Amino acid sequence: MSTDKKDKLGMSSRAIHAGEAREHYADAITTPIFQTSTFVFKNSKDIEEYTKYKKERFEYGRYGNPTEAIAQKRLADLEGAEDCLVFSSGMMAITTTILSLVRTGDHIVITDDSYKKTLEFCKIYLQRFGIECTIVPFGQYDVLESAIKENTRFIFSESPTNPYLNVFDLVLLKKIADRHGVMTLIDSTIATPINQRPLEYGIDLVTHSATKYLSGHNDILAGSVLGRADLIAPIRSLHKSMGGLIDPHCCYLLLRGLKTFPMRVERMNGTALEVARFLEGHPDVERVYYPFLESHQHYAIAREQMTGGGCVVTFAMKGDLQSANRLMDNLEMIFIGPSFGGAETLITHPATVSYYDYTREARYELGITDTLFRLAVGLEDPQDIIEDLERAFERARKS
Repeated sequence: MSTDKKDKLGMSSRAIHAGEAREHYADAITTPIFQTSTFVFKNSKDIEEYTKYKKERFEYGRYGNPTEAIAQKRLADLEGAEDCLVFSSGMMAITTTILSLVRTGDHIVITDDSYKKTLEFCKIYLQRFGIECTIVPFGQYDVLESAIKENTRFIFSESPTNPYLNVFDLVLLKKIADRHGVMTLIDSTIATPINQRPLEYGIDLVTHSATKYLSGHNDILAGSVLGRADLIAPIRSLHKSMGGLIDPHCCYLLLRGLKTFPMRVERMNGTALEVARFLEGHPDVERVYYPFLESHQHYAIAREQMTGGGCVVTFAMKGDLQSANRLMDNLEMIFIGPSFGGAETLITHPATVSYYDYTREARYELGITDTLFRLAVGLEDPQDIIEDLERAFERARKS
């Protein structure tokens, strides 16, 4: 199928076909796994064509692999990007991207609702190299704009954020950035290209943890950064020196997951909204955070720039830390674990998992209370998820 015809396909069709030729080695229907570290030259002329005349080919596994190239092309197609680079994890994608954009003496702005490890990297490790980081409250656009300096390189945020699912006004963010000539980076992992495509709003670079929805089976670690080709080029150059590459078999599993990606996300969108409404009406729940609930503070902007709310539902139950432990201990089907976007429904308790090493006071300053949960719905029947939660609430109440 020609490139022009592929461009006219729907999202589900592109998730299956984009980025690769119709014919495969040995007429296989699936993408081949090129499990090799090295690609050999036929002769000296072949070397010269590659080095002097820039013939497109592969040389060494750290610099590229055919299976990896197909995964990158498919992700770029789904996100609407010119180019894509994949990594061994979402954090590797973020850190390599940031390091490629800054130098000693630069300054960055990041929102306080960003992923814990991203904040740690910016606050602790970047400052070791003389790079200043200002953390601003999410949603306070005047504070964000006032934090921009002459040496500011970019603004970074997630949208939606983790765990409160706050949604950035991407149009306003772009206007602020343009006024000051700075770049914009959005981690869109929780949204996915199905629900939101920040590049369409003028955002410069988008990152994803492909560990989550994109692969979708809780069986690989991967990450990606996407954007214009000229912006990806320096990131790719640093990536070759840093390593952090994804192996060909993981790329194959990512491609396999992408084939059902649109269908999975659409199913999760519906299930999450149903579960969120159940939780919002439950007597043992104090508050629910889900961008497609009318009660969410960013409901209007979420509805405007997103097509679905995603699989993550955050809620605070009534009670104390012991109540929270009892709820987890009485779940039968839902697994306790710190991820999302896979087939299995997962629940995590940030206070005792992600923030276990924080004091209670420090946690509460970040909004991580004793009874806060992040629920990531999977592909099970919605009623089974609801019944498991209801049963756990009832047993926790009685014990």
